Amino acid sequence: MKTDRKVDVDSKDNSAAQVLGALTYDILTGYFQPGEKLRMTRLKERYQTGVGPLREALSQLMVKQLVIVENQRGFRVHPISKKELIDIYETRSEIEALCVGLAIERGDDEWEAKIVACAHKMKIHAQLLEKEPHLWEQYHHDFHTAIAEGCQSPALLQVRDSLYEKASRYRNLWLKKNMIDLSVFDANKKEHEALVEALLSRDVMTAQNLIKKHILSPSLILQATAVIDHPFD
Repeated sequence: MKTDRKVDVDSKDNSAAQVLGALTYDILTGYFQPGEKLRMTRLKERYQTGVGPLREALSQLMVKQLVIVENQRGFRVHPISKKELIDIYETRSEIEALCVGLAIERGDDEWEAKIVACAHKMKIHAQLLEKEPHLWEQYHHDFHTAIAEGCQSPALLQVRDSLYEKASRYRNLWLKKNMIDLSVFDANKKEHEALVEALLSRDVMTAQNLIKKHILSPSLILQATAVIDHPFD
């Protein structure tokens, strides 16, 4: 059973930006469940702020499609659905493949070195999977971001970041379901190793095929389970 706690928001500057960051994190990691009503009194207590910054943050989350508003009934976390899951992950796989292709074309020695460094960090922190999967997920995020940044396209990276954030709620469901299944993460590890090898070899076709498969894997697993069948959907 989850318990409310006060989030550490700077009391001198509990701005909408800070509240936005904390609330986004809580939604993406599942503290607030898909479809859950976001009661203002509870949000004020958790983030130690007033209605103004909260409403501004909630408005921005509506634009990012993480929150919905119900007429005369307040705000609610955006529901999840199998249809959205498929759409997000299929689109992500294509965008990620585009990033990879351009990154191989444009990336330099520093790009290669950063990929290797991030892959190493992800590997040596594998023990976080069982106890603190969200910390391991940060290393995973850094690894894939290092790859994509080689495309050197701010517009493309902005689209990628938006999709990555939307996919995070689904990916966190995948982490919760599979974090104790070592066979799943062993396969995940091998996919990372093969991807690094293809990138360093500048093998565009292999790297793009690998990244598409890698991106779609959590989606396929979740589609085969009842995790997405949420009562708010």
